[in-house]
Amino acid sequence: MIQSSENPSSENPVPADMPVASSAPLKAPPAQGPRLSPAEVAAILAIIVIWGVNNAAAKVATEHLPPLLVGGLRFALATACLAPFIRPPFPDWRSLLIIVLVGGAVQYGLLYVAFWLANDISPVTVANQLWIPFTALFGFLILGERLKRGALVGMGVAFVGVGWMMLDAHALQDWRAITVGIAAGACWALATVVARRTTSIPPVKMQGLLAAGTLPILAFGSAVFEHGQVEAIRAAPPIVWLALLWAGVVSSVLATTLMFWLVQKREAGRVTPYLLATPVVSMAIGGLFMGDVLTPQILTGAAITIAGVAAVALAERGLRAGAAKA
Repeated sequence: MIQSSENPSSENPVPADMPVASSAPLKAPPAQGPRLSPAEVAAILAIIVIWGVNNAAAKVATEHLPPLLVGGLRFALATACLAPFIRPPFPDWRSLLIIVLVGGAVQYGLLYVAFWLANDISPVTVANQLWIPFTALFGFLILGERLKRGALVGMGVAFVGVGWMMLDAHALQDWRAITVGIAAGACWALATVVARRTTSIPPVKMQGLLAAGTLPILAFGSAVFEHGQVEAIRAAPPIVWLALLWAGVVSSVLATTLMFWLVQKREAGRVTPYLLATPVVSMAIGGLFMGDVLTPQILTGAAITIAGVAAVALAERGLRAGAAKA
């Protein structure tokens, strides 16, 4: 979903909700007009809402179904929608395997476990945004990319924000969920760094590969480590199936398509900062409708974290769009 690098491939379009390989052929950069068109603004708002709601949907689903089962059902829906785009060739299959395993099965498995463990969605959603600083850090450690001073400052601010948020007595109760959410973000960051070294793959095809590769692994994990799946499915209320439909189709397919359209028209760095509003949407839903406890300390920590993440995104102008993935 995001790549933070100084190399020329950062100009190429990438959809949200997935890591995408860098493009080999050079192409003209997207338009960089001073104002976004009404259609572009509408697309950005739609993505923010879709991803913000998707975090809440993940919590709703994992309250009724085991977390790995939720992930498997989500990607069963996504695979059904994206199957027509999954066809040869499959270049650089070793890198693709890492992307699918780490950025797909491991990352989403951890993320759904985090929502399953959490009492409130807000701290987990905010902490998961640390994947953006992790992307810049892994790019420096693995690929030797230059790490700008502003990005370093932003990293420090973001981690301080999460630490301050976790010192709140209520948020501290979710320390396991927050830790797992941070680990999920680190996995996604690693996948995006690996994606930078692969050859060009159409984004919808990559999303299809991610879904098709994640589905059997999460399904197997659910069969081995979880129990009571059949009973949980039978007892699940309609809102759970709406949540899964939202995740598998609206978030994984529709939001991805909108993002790809946006970054074809605009440089990714122009779009990314707006998407940092996604955790705000999730926190609003959590606070208003799901009983999240939002103390002044949690809100302050969240604000500090998002400010730090924004500083990284703005300093690393090569970051690809998708900062607030879901």
